[in-house]
Amino acid sequence: MTEATERFFESLPARGPELLGGLADGTLQIDLGIDNLTEHWLVRMRPGSVRVSRERGPADAIWYSSAALFDRLITGEAQGVAAVLRNESTFSGNVVLFLAFRRFFPNPPGTRDPRDVARKSAGRLG
Repeated sequence: MTEATERFFESLPARGPELLGGLADGTLQIDLGIDNLTEHWLVRMRPGSVRVSRERGPADAIWYSSAALFDRLITGEAQGVAAVLRNESTFSGNVVLFLAFRRFFPNPPGTRDPRDVARKSAGRLG
């Protein structure tokens, strides 16, 4: 596994309360494949807390991704929902956990909040 992936998972407990709030309550198993190996991460999301371990279920949902795709997700170069829709990764179980977990991924480089753009435009008009 890459160092970036390790750091990403290590950061989740500290970032969880801010990013998730009360959105998720369950366990997501993330299986990352590289060559003929699969590494497992278990992410337990509860209101106000996230715990991460390097083990398999039981889980309310399972998400499989290649390690290479996951590296692109954690840098904002790829989007999780799009990857599932393109069948680049698979997901089964409680979809709310997947949708909540994607909040940990950064926005694509160069992305701007449309509300900020509108505010700046409105300021120039006034």
